[in-house]
Amino acid sequence: MRPHTCLYVAYGLSLGLGLLCLVFVISWNSYWRGGFSWDASAQQFNWHPVLMVSGLVVLYGNAAVVYRLPFTWGQRKFTWKLVHAGLMLLALVLSILGLCAVFDFHRGLQIPDLYSLHSWVGICTVVTFAFQWVLGLAGFLLPCSPWWFRIILKPFHVWLGKAILILSLASCISGLNEALLLTLNGAEPYSSLPVQAKFANFLGVLIVAFGIIVFGILSKTKWERPETDENAYPLLGENIS
Repeated sequence: MRPHTCLYVAYGLSLGLGLLCLVFVISWNSYWRGGFSWDASAQQFNWHPVLMVSGLVVLYGNAAVVYRLPFTWGQRKFTWKLVHAGLMLLALVLSILGLCAVFDFHRGLQIPDLYSLHSWVGICTVVTFAFQWVLGLAGFLLPCSPWWFRIILKPFHVWLGKAILILSLASCISGLNEALLLTLNGAEPYSSLPVQAKFANFLGVLIVAFGIIVFGILSKTKWERPETDENAYPLLGENIS
């Protein structure tokens, strides 16, 4: 199988897994957890897992691999930098909305904030993500950014991007487990593995599988976009490929 074929198969698999993640997290919160609203009720909390899985995992993962797709290699890199940055910004906005949903829910029911390991990891993930996006904007999209800064920033940007993906997976998996432990009790304990527990556990497996595929795509050096000599800012005469 040719390298490009393998890449497209892996990318197609990631798209399928990402779609399944969205279907499962929406179905879980719609069928078992009462649906959605924005009134500081339990139904508002349900936006939290949906927005976090959508933004921090599925959209972030797809934005991270957009450079790797061979059909983009013959096009201007700056165009795909904008696509990459735009998708990442949308993922960040969804993540922040997910935090707003849970904080507003806590405030409505007077529940303490940031007491669990899940919440600590989640906040660190979103803050790091925001820092990464601003740093990427300053280093790779602003024409006033010096060339030496881009050279220094690039390996750090790539490393931190992978680290954020790992943190995102850890945040979502720990959040699923915490939600099940807090929700399933009494007549239907989590330890008895009712249908809801099986469904949510399988959602966690899908999230991990999606992350593994995306991380695999990012780790293959032969799938990196070839460096070119095109000018990203032709009017400025700058080469920032």
